[in-house]
Amino acid sequence: MPKGYIIGNVELHDAEGYRPYSARNDELVPRYGGRFLARGGPSEILEGESRSRHVIIEFPSYADALAFYNDPDYQENLKIRQACSDGTILVVEGIE
Repeated sequence: MPKGYIIGNVELHDAEGYRPYSARNDELVPRYGGRFLARGGPSEILEGESRSRHVIIEFPSYADALAFYNDPDYQENLKIRQACSDGTILVVEGIE
């Protein structure tokens, strides 16, 4: 079964306010077997336009990635991110 990935491309407007969102994700992501592959480290745009923060979370499946995103606890936490940043979040199915 292919893995699932949540990919976030985010521009922070309030880095301090974002910290509780990030900390809560440390508890929520493992519930669905997820693990962070990239989380706001250095990056370089080689083509096109992008935001400054990039996050990649790997899940056991596409369904697990969607279940995490739709979890009521995550949806509550999401309000913090939305208040502190703008971004594009997508779910992608990996290949086997």
